Amino acid sequence: MPGFFSCDVTTKNVVQLNSEVVIRHLVLFQLSEEAEGRSKAENARIIKEELEALQGVIPEIRRIEVKINHEAASDGNYDILLESEFDSLEDLQRYAMHPEHLKVGGYVSKVRTARAAIDYEV
Repeated sequence: MPGFFSCDVTTKNVVQLNSEVVIRHLVLFQLSEEAEGRSKAENARIIKEELEALQGVIPEIRRIEVKINHEAASDGNYDILLESEFDSLEDLQRYAMHPEHLKVGGYVSKVRTARAAIDYEV
């Protein structure tokens, strides 16, 4: 059964903490005004499409949704919000290392100026 595990690094004992836990992974990206020959808006759409397309490719993804900041919102806002859910931190780590995620991440790295993230238990 999926769950959240804790590992004591000194003893290497793994303990299941809760079998009904969901890990929510939130990431905010600030994008360059222009990068890779495209505008910020074009890059935001590409990132949204590519990240959401991972849902059917990476089995560990329980849910993934990408939001683009409203064009009339404050210039100080981040441009993209990625919200995804996983059954465990291990699933999140498998997602992070999946070749298709790394491919999208490579593109994002070329067009972003800032990133902030948090992973928490729901």
